Amino acid sequence: MRRPARSTKLAGEMAAKPPENRPERKRPRPLGRLGGAIAIVREAARLILRRPVAGVAAAARTPDGRWVLVRRADTGTWALPGGTSEWGETTTETLRRELLEEAGVALRRVTRTVGVFSRPDRDPRFHAVTVVIACDVDAPSGPPCNPLEVTEVGLFDDGALPADLAFGNGDMLRAARLDSENPFLE
Repeated sequence: MRRPARSTKLAGEMAAKPPENRPERKRPRPLGRLGGAIAIVREAARLILRRPVAGVAAAARTPDGRWVLVRRADTGTWALPGGTSEWGETTTETLRRELLEEAGVALRRVTRTVGVFSRPDRDPRFHAVTVVIACDVDAPSGPPCNPLEVTEVGLFDDGALPADLAFGNGDMLRAARLDSENPFLE
């Protein structure tokens, strides 16, 4: 669609006027092909990494009622199994994959959505928006897939849960233990 001549003239007049009360910007020096490519990658990374990352955490229980937790390799602390969604995955697909990868357990059924946890200070690595899902799982049938991420899988009764969980997972597990019908929204 073609713009009317008047708007083109107005845009040209505005571009010709120097901005008021604003220091003049220096023209950046040419970067060359490699420098230009690096600048584009940096800008893309800045835009991508400054966006919240979506993922899931499983408040998973085995048939005997114990909670499934994983010991993180990076912090040495316990956490709910879970992780970020991959492109094209549904929340249920992410949940199923993360349970198998991190804890070696198969998803039996989703029982409820515990809540959505999104406080930016939960994880120092990035801003995560985590959907916590209560679910029933089979007992672990294998070790974690990536020992650089998870070193151990543990099954815990309510009275034996670790005091401190990684990255605010304690809040998530407390919400799951409340067994409320109303999802928590942070």
